[in-house]
Amino acid sequence: MFNEDEESDWVQTEKSVFETASNHPFLVGLHSCFQTPSRLFFVIEFIPGGDLMYHMQRQRKLPEDHARFYSAEIILALHFLHTRGIIYRDLKLDNVLIDADGHIKLTDYGMCKENIGPTDTTQTFCGTPNYIAPEILRGEAYGFSVDWWALGVLLYEMLAGRSPFNIPAEGDNDQNSEDILFQYILEKPIRIPRTLSVRAAGILKAFMNKEPSERLGCKEDLDEALEDMKNNTFFKNAIDWDLLEGRQIAPPYNPNVESDRDLQHFDQQFTQEPPQLTPDEPSVLGTIDQTQFEGFEYVNPLMMSKEDTV
Repeated sequence: MFNEDEESDWVQTEKSVFETASNHPFLVGLHSCFQTPSRLFFVIEFIPGGDLMYHMQRQRKLPEDHARFYSAEIILALHFLHTRGIIYRDLKLDNVLIDADGHIKLTDYGMCKENIGPTDTTQTFCGTPNYIAPEILRGEAYGFSVDWWALGVLLYEMLAGRSPFNIPAEGDNDQNSEDILFQYILEKPIRIPRTLSVRAAGILKAFMNKEPSERLGCKEDLDEALEDMKNNTFFKNAIDWDLLEGRQIAPPYNPNVESDRDLQHFDQQFTQEPPQLTPDEPSVLGTIDQTQFEGFEYVNPLMMSKEDTV
């Protein structure tokens, strides 16, 4: 139930980004949406390979070629969003899904910002703490740069098996721990494990440059920015980007999905939990302006061709 205009704008933005994302091979798309008098429902495509967080918890860290493959597909997904005026703002292991063939798909567009041009900025403080870019913490106006910082953090996690910001335990004070984390992001130099290659160390430093104007991927010309990333030594001569975008490169990991509804790559804590909706409150329902979501219903014809029913 939405009682604020801001919440209404948020859900409309998420729907809009889902529709845009349905046209890209590395973004989770929208199957359909519908509403009841009390709720809005998004039906999104099911990605059966699990998320990177689930896999990283079992593997601890990834070989460099695996991390290169996943980060390259993420680059193409983020570039697609940026060219359509969308800042993603929530890149993290949990939001990188693996499809039935082993390719990645980004999901969760709840923090996306639309209508952003190459030189436009916004100032909303948002994001998952461990991935928040320094310019957000400094209270500066920012643009697409924050997504490339987050990719640097995620790539570090894939290669090193841990966060680049390992802060000391400070008891149970979550606020204190978050303040220390933010201080580390703002002030501490990034320590690169000696076990990583020179190429890997180079791209991590390039993505996690605390000054967005000097960060890899941060140019006003988005195509030039993409070429800079493709030509970085971490990727150069190691990725055929045309084949990658066409999903013609075999992924490094095959989830061996047995069916369209295979749940083996998801924690049973969630898959065995019955779905429950909170009870409706008639007194609250009567206060909702139902007209603000007129036309919310949507059916993706491309996905509906695969299913007879929602």
